[in-house]
Amino acid sequence: MGAPDLTELAASFQGRLLTDAADTAPFLVDWRGRYSGLALAVAQPDTTEDVAAVVRWCAAQRVPIVPQGGNTGLSGGGTPDASGTALLLSLARLNRVRAVDPVNNSLTVEAGCVLANVQQAARDAGRLFPLSLGAQGSCTIGGNLATNAGGTQVLRYGNSRELCLGLEVVTASGEIWNGLRALRKDNTGYDLRDLYIGSEGTLGVITAATLKLFPLPAAQMTAFAAVSSPDDALRLLALAQQQLGAALTAFELISDFCIELVERHFPELRRPLAGHSPYYVLLESSDSDGEAQATERFEGLLGEALAGEDAPGRPTAAPCITDAVLASSLAQARSLWAIREHITMAQMAEGKNIKHDISVPISSIPAFLEQVDAELERRFPGVRVVNFGHLGDGNLHYNVSPPDWGTAGHPPTDLQALQPDINRVVHDAVIEFNGSISAEHGLGQLRRDEAARYKSPVEMALMRSVKQALDPLGIMNPGKVLG
Repeated sequence: MGAPDLTELAASFQGRLLTDAADTAPFLVDWRGRYSGLALAVAQPDTTEDVAAVVRWCAAQRVPIVPQGGNTGLSGGGTPDASGTALLLSLARLNRVRAVDPVNNSLTVEAGCVLANVQQAARDAGRLFPLSLGAQGSCTIGGNLATNAGGTQVLRYGNSRELCLGLEVVTASGEIWNGLRALRKDNTGYDLRDLYIGSEGTLGVITAATLKLFPLPAAQMTAFAAVSSPDDALRLLALAQQQLGAALTAFELISDFCIELVERHFPELRRPLAGHSPYYVLLESSDSDGEAQATERFEGLLGEALAGEDAPGRPTAAPCITDAVLASSLAQARSLWAIREHITMAQMAEGKNIKHDISVPISSIPAFLEQVDAELERRFPGVRVVNFGHLGDGNLHYNVSPPDWGTAGHPPTDLQALQPDINRVVHDAVIEFNGSISAEHGLGQLRRDEAARYKSPVEMALMRSVKQALDPLGIMNPGKVLG
């Protein structure tokens, strides 16, 4: 078979077909600059029917398809390989809000809608769409669902999967499945929605979604607290859950080294508390009872944490926080969150680092950190752990930077050469603690082979059976998730 006829493809759908190297280049490198590839062309259809036409052409020509949303993924799931044989399918032009139903608390949007715009559409209707990510100004809802993105409010509202009522999907054969049901209950067979959510474009193309909305909170409270250890952070979490219940929406653990990196590379972001503490917690509540009651409850929580009160059923112990600041305005709350949101960028400015997006049972986090911190220092002296993440749901971004090259006895380190060994230390411990090596970023091509090592043969066979059934030609995002 000769080269595919792109003029035939261009005539089959409405939208843009990019073939010039300068036009396609931005789509062929991932956000971190770690993965790059080549593509036959970049297709940007205008409608679901156009997506279906593109997929049908690819199926007929046996052309691989790499779906892409906002290109903000961290595991290389939206980047083609170097062969140049794949078509990159950008959903960016499918960006319409189709329906808003505030009575049913639901919103239907197309896959290319930027997350921040989805949040705004909900606010315009007097509702909240709670998915919140650092990349929300550029990531798209289709990509969020394809990777089952998490973010900072999973503790209260769940991952993207829990926020989705229904999907519209173009199958690997180019058919359209309309599953946009705005229902909380639909017990009529296999849940196809859950198959496509988190599949990273390897089974089909998500083109639209019906999402859950929630009432806007009457008040939001944000605090930044110093804790002496992860154990104390867990004590604070237990107390906060007991005092605030479902109003507790975010609970983030941040190491002091993370704060140092932010201070070093973003000096306009000031340290919220005087002095240093090994760890900090950024916590937030969303209250429906009004500003005065929310403030009283939050101040009461911090007061008890400083006084040494513990959760019911546990003996009173030492204070679980040593200092805290409660934001008194929206601007102060944003400045606290800005520190958390700049950690990733500060890491990038510091230089290359090895990232891990892991989860373990919340109760095991202190023991996990103690064990892995010690093992990394023993085997790779001087490496610096950049540890932060969503303690409230057990998801940590446990990243490793090389030793400080300016420190005596630490010559420049080829960190990338150590990556397989460092990954093995971290991920072996994750499995030992019954955790996951990818909590919210997806496998993509970054974790594909490691997942195959840690998953059981039965689990891998089941996954391959699903892939074979829904994509028998193997054209949907090949090389991602499964080898």
